[in-house]
Amino acid sequence: MNWLDKLERRFGRFGLSNLMLYVVSTMLFVAIFDMVIGFPLSQYFALIPSMVMQGQVWRLITFVFLPPSSSPIMLVLALYFYYFIGNTLENVWGTFRFNVYYICGIVGCIIAALFTGYGTNTYLNLSLFLAFAYIFPNQQVLLFFVIPIKIKYLAYLDWALFAINLIFGSWATRGAIIASLVNFFLFFGPDLLDAVKNRRGNSVQRNFRRYYKNNNRW
Repeated sequence: MNWLDKLERRFGRFGLSNLMLYVVSTMLFVAIFDMVIGFPLSQYFALIPSMVMQGQVWRLITFVFLPPSSSPIMLVLALYFYYFIGNTLENVWGTFRFNVYYICGIVGCIIAALFTGYGTNTYLNLSLFLAFAYIFPNQQVLLFFVIPIKIKYLAYLDWALFAINLIFGSWATRGAIIASLVNFFLFFGPDLLDAVKNRRGNSVQRNFRRYYKNNNRW
């Protein structure tokens, strides 16, 4: 990715290391306010374009820190999982590239909010999962804490749900899905296209060899 290489050479020194540690820590902080203290901090963090237009511009960033669950147990598990996959991606890519991926996801979520009238960090977090699954497809997790399953199969399920929503959902839903996954396609789109081209090339070669073999028998 030449564009990413150029960005890293010029701005790499500005990368924020341990980004996911700050993200999940702030999510936990917001959850404590919501569930323990009883102050609905999430309401002031949510990305609502109409409120942004009224001057509450902080919502363009704070929606990132909305807790993924209201259940304490599921919250802890989700935050650990987000930290694990985010930290792993940062170790693989480096700090700057992971920052770019995450920021592109934020921009996509903001664009998606323009279609729906309300922003969510669900697709942003999901884009981290899809990136992790693409790089480590054979990594095993315990489904329902019992069933071992390769993470690529969970990614296939997510893509299937996306496809269903793209086919049967509203135009707002379609726009939100596409915009929110812009970071994934920016990073992995070229590899996916190359894989499709190589698969087609291999298929053509196999067909040619089969044809040659069948038509050149003595």
